[in-house]
Amino acid sequence: MKSICVFCASSLGNYPVYAETAFELGEILAENGIELIYGGAQVGLMGKVADGALSKKGKVTGIIPGFLQTKEIAHHSLNELITVQTMHERKALMHDRSDAFIALPGGFGTMEELFEILTWAQLSLHQKPIGVLNINGYYDPLIQLVDKMIEEELLRNEYKGMLLISDSIEDLLSQMNLYEVPTAKKWIGTEIM
Repeated sequence: MKSICVFCASSLGNYPVYAETAFELGEILAENGIELIYGGAQVGLMGKVADGALSKKGKVTGIIPGFLQTKEIAHHSLNELITVQTMHERKALMHDRSDAFIALPGGFGTMEELFEILTWAQLSLHQKPIGVLNINGYYDPLIQLVDKMIEEELLRNEYKGMLLISDSIEDLLSQMNLYEVPTAKKWIGTEIM
């Protein structure tokens, strides 16, 4: 993996461990020569992961829609800051420039980015590893929801393996390096009666 896209919040959240881990993730990516691709903000967890990478002289590319430059406050110390017109362009460019994806804690935007990239993987539009860094159990409810989807036969069990999960940065990166694409028929219940 030469580049990893990190999805995360433009706020810090209630727990200092979120910011600390975001900064540490940036440091570890830089130390391993992995370019950070992210949403381009200098605030919140987004700013922390970028600052962590920059503190270790890592390569950081931010991708931000023009209309968010003032709301998310664009980070101007990056190696590259790309301004796009729409959120769709942002996500497409993040995908194109990244070898893998990691989600840190975040809100609707982070969830939307994570689920879109998972859906693209399910549809075989890419075969890149996708992980969540489950800091402080943040993603436990999502893991339960995925299990519920499988129990209710709305998601094939084989696809659960597309979402790599760990509370350790090193373990998550190791899982991502060893990732093998799950194989399954896409559709549940499509047999002709």
